Amino acid sequence: MVQTSLARFDITAEQIAYVVDIFYARVRADAVLGPVFSAHVEDWPEHEALITRFWRNAILREKCYSGNPMRVHVSRPDVKPEHFAIWLGLFHEVLQAELPERTALQWGALADRIGEGFRTGIVAMRQPKDAPPKLF
Repeated sequence: MVQTSLARFDITAEQIAYVVDIFYARVRADAVLGPVFSAHVEDWPEHEALITRFWRNAILREKCYSGNPMRVHVSRPDVKPEHFAIWLGLFHEVLQAELPERTALQWGALADRIGEGFRTGIVAMRQPKDAPPKLF
């Protein structure tokens, strides 16, 4: 595999796209996540291309993604903090099944950090301004 000096770990853009494709097939079939995503995603190939660009930006440090995923997730009230554990579980399953172990672990660690950031951000941004912070 060819790795650019800026990449976080050894993976290709094609592998990223492949993982995203497999992952969203599982999301669509999931009893909890499927309906939430289906309520918001009108064009699955377009969504998968967007998320592939997100991961290429995050992993390969390509400048191919622009957007505010936190704002997107917070603006959808049916996206719940508890959904991120399900999302990450499915994501880890796909990573472990489709990638070499080291790459799966590296990408999984990055996904865990990003997912936890989204989960805690949603909790914080949705609570009343005068409420004490939720620390879980």
